[in-house]
Amino acid sequence: MILRGKAWVFGDSISTDHIAPGRYFHLRTNLPELAKHVLEDANPDFASQLQPGDFVVAGRNFGLGSSREHAPRIIKLAGVSAVLAKSFARIFYRNAINVGLPVLELDTAGISQGDELEVDLAAGTVRNLTRSEQLSFQPLPPVMVKILNDGGIVEHFRKYGDFNLET
Repeated sequence: MILRGKAWVFGDSISTDHIAPGRYFHLRTNLPELAKHVLEDANPDFASQLQPGDFVVAGRNFGLGSSREHAPRIIKLAGVSAVLAKSFARIFYRNAINVGLPVLELDTAGISQGDELEVDLAAGTVRNLTRSEQLSFQPLPPVMVKILNDGGIVEHFRKYGDFNLET
């Protein structure tokens, strides 16, 4: 699977409160509306200027804080194709895979705001088309790729009817 889009760069320690600001808690049952406010506290222009397929690029410990499953879900609903970060909070990482949002750990220091990126999930590469550079990441385990290709864990269960990740 090849993904292509523009980089939106954020720093270290972007929390689930940055992703889904608490003042919009009342929208948690209306995720498309909540997605209009995704990462608003980290970059007020992000949600309104994001183009489908763009990437969130961050530093260390992306998604720390409470284990709100709606945080990765609204990133995906907003149109982000993947999140690239130096590291992820464990629960956020698992929730992202469960909802079908690719999350990739790699050194993001060479990626700047607005860079055009091409990500090959199978090969484990990120091509920075703006800088003519290539970065590598550890390809996701086959079981995670399967869940992502199925659209998340719920869709995987619907497709196979059980917890058969080998199919």
